[in-house]
Amino acid sequence: MSKFRHVFGQAVKNDQCYDDIRVSRVTWDSAFCAVNPKFVAIIVEASGGGAFMVLPLHKTGRIDKAYPTVCGHTGPVLDIDWCPHNDQVIASGSEDCTVMVWQIPENGLVTSMPEPVVVLEGHSKRVGIVTWHPTARNVLLSAGCDNVIIIWNVGTGEAIITLEDMHPDIIFSVCWNRNGSLICTACKDKKVRVIDPRKEDIVAEKDKAHEGARPIRAIFLSDGKVFTTGFSRMSERQLALWDPDNMEEPVSVHEMDTSNGVLLPFYDPDTNVVYLCGKGDSSIRYFEITDEAPFVHYLNTFTTKEPQRGMGYMPKRGLDVNKCEIARFYKLHERKCEPIIMTVPRKSDLFQDDLYPDTAGPEAPMEAEEWFEGKNGDPVLISLKHGYIPGKNRDLKVVKKNILDNKLSKNTENTTPAIKTATSTPSIKSEAKLDEVLKEMKSLRELVSSQEKRIAKLEQQLSKMDI
Repeated sequence: MSKFRHVFGQAVKNDQCYDDIRVSRVTWDSAFCAVNPKFVAIIVEASGGGAFMVLPLHKTGRIDKAYPTVCGHTGPVLDIDWCPHNDQVIASGSEDCTVMVWQIPENGLVTSMPEPVVVLEGHSKRVGIVTWHPTARNVLLSAGCDNVIIIWNVGTGEAIITLEDMHPDIIFSVCWNRNGSLICTACKDKKVRVIDPRKEDIVAEKDKAHEGARPIRAIFLSDGKVFTTGFSRMSERQLALWDPDNMEEPVSVHEMDTSNGVLLPFYDPDTNVVYLCGKGDSSIRYFEITDEAPFVHYLNTFTTKEPQRGMGYMPKRGLDVNKCEIARFYKLHERKCEPIIMTVPRKSDLFQDDLYPDTAGPEAPMEAEEWFEGKNGDPVLISLKHGYIPGKNRDLKVVKKNILDNKLSKNTENTTPAIKTATSTPSIKSEAKLDEVLKEMKSLRELVSSQEKRIAKLEQQLSKMDI
């Protein structure tokens, strides 16, 4: 008997939604939404360029038309992904062929942000997929419609690995495994591939993983198996489970229905539950994956009236453990974003440790250089027993490497330590001044936050009045 059999979904009340957002209409099968314990980011319509919105989670209600956006791309944004090791850093891929990495201020945007921390240029066609390495800091993968995968060291702005001749057609999805030593891809040529990116080697592949012509998606599960969604020859939606050690036959395959929306899979490695959100569907189906036949066990379907344009999925550390919440989705409608909460009903108020094994925290077990040199590391786990307490995010610093600047950098190396020592011993006077400024900032921040609450309250009262 599964403890997840009774998981039930519930959409939040209207005032807990994010309203009046013009969700992007670009035709591309990505999720259009990315969330973490601090922010929800949503790709929006942008005249002429490409933009996405970043809202602090508490900023619910009607979003003003003039609300600032992240707007540096010159073509529509196709995919966004929050860095797993820094809740203020987000990557975006765009039709303008570039990848951009942004650092969002701690309390969200006050003005629009046209300038990224770094622009990563290397693709010759639009970039439809961006995904951060799960355990190495500042390692980012992008895949473009040039059928090329590039793995970047964001800290230096360099393309370190370029996988060029592996995919003869458009890449539909790319997913890292749990420790980031392998990736699995789904391609328009109907092949699912497992690739060792550092050896630039295809470890396993399956031709016609799904026979139908519509897009396939592939994700890694924590035990190393691969889970795919696709279409049968009769255009039925399918899901399948594969063992990379023997890709001949699927471990299990399920036919679902004949809807034509691509099924976006979201996976929780802690509970081994996969949630399937079809683009254009109005439901979320969920399955538990176990070691016993039939291996993929249908749990339930959460159904709503409205179809979904996209979907954000909150990492485990952003959930409310006191309410036995095991997943939270951010469903995009045409003009709003609606959180949906999945809960396991429990009678007790105590911490349910069987629902919340230790989960991946924000700490990166290694630096980019170590990973590129061949090191592997599992996620650093944290306990959620007392809820997740966010730490301080360090600033993303990008030091561009340029062969021409070699002489220059040698000179600067000699001068920087001197500057450092000068600034690291400030006089008593300037320390007092700094304290004063910090105090002032703190009180301003408190003032802004109390005003925000007041405005939200007034807006709420206003919306209840029939004007």
